This record gives sequence, C-alpha cells and structure tokens, in this order.
Amino acid sequence: TGGLSEGDVAPDFKIESTSEEQPAFKLANMKGRYVLLSFWASYDATSRVKNAALSKEVRDYDRIKMISVSFDHYASVYRQAVKQDGIQLPESYVETEGANSKAFQAYGLENGFGNYLLDSNGVIIAKNLDAEELSSYLN
Repeated sequence: TGGLSEGDVAPDFKIESTSEEQPAFKLANMKGRYVLLSFWASYDATSRVKNAALSKEVRDYDRIKMISVSFDHYASVYRQAVKQDGIQLPESYVETEGANSKAFQAYGLENGFGNYLLDSNGVIIAKNLDAEELSSYLN
C-alpha cells in the first residue's frame, strides 16, 4: 500500500450512511481503542481472503476493533461477498465511491489494498498483517 508508514498518524476519514444496515462511520470516533483497518474489494481476491481471515482472528478479542471497508461500487455486490466470506463484523462498511473516495486516496490504495493496525492514539503500529501476524500482536 501507499505512502503511510508505521509511526504515522492514520488519516481520518468518514463513510456516509447508506441505510439502516450501514450507519455513518468516522475514524476519529475510534480514538482510545486499538483498531485494525482492513481495506478490500470483492473483485480483489487477495484482499478479500485476507479480510475474511482477519475478521475471524479478531472475533475473540475485545481490546481491538476491526473496521472492514470495501470499495465495491455496488452495495449488493459487497453484501453478497460479506455473506459468502462469513464476515460477522458490525463494523463492516462499503464505500461505493471506490477510488474516488477520500479514504481510498488518503491511504494511497491505488497501489493495492491493505490493512493498518492503529494504537489507541490513531498511530499506525503495523501494516499489511496476515491473521498469524495479527495473532502475535494480540497475544
């Protein structure tokens, strides 16, 4: 993924509410918690598989909140992918603006999807983790 590195403060972003199923989200509201941001899209198999594995890994940990953000252009495609992948996160969002969204641009995702582990102050402490690496951080 793009130019963000460990030690950088994660750029704030907001996702507008699209329905009762998806309330609005603002990253700044997560301050004080450890957060795993996972960026993916159903058309990108690697990011989709990694997102599903990470979501399974964080299920048993209360001290970290995973925010899953899909950049699919259609909410229906996103919902089908979430169902197929068994994603059971209340904090799963679709950003239908795709590459035009502020989050996509702020995180430099034009070079590929990825994930970021943030500390309670919103500082990036790791990036592009797989489930095994995340597990070692959590333990």
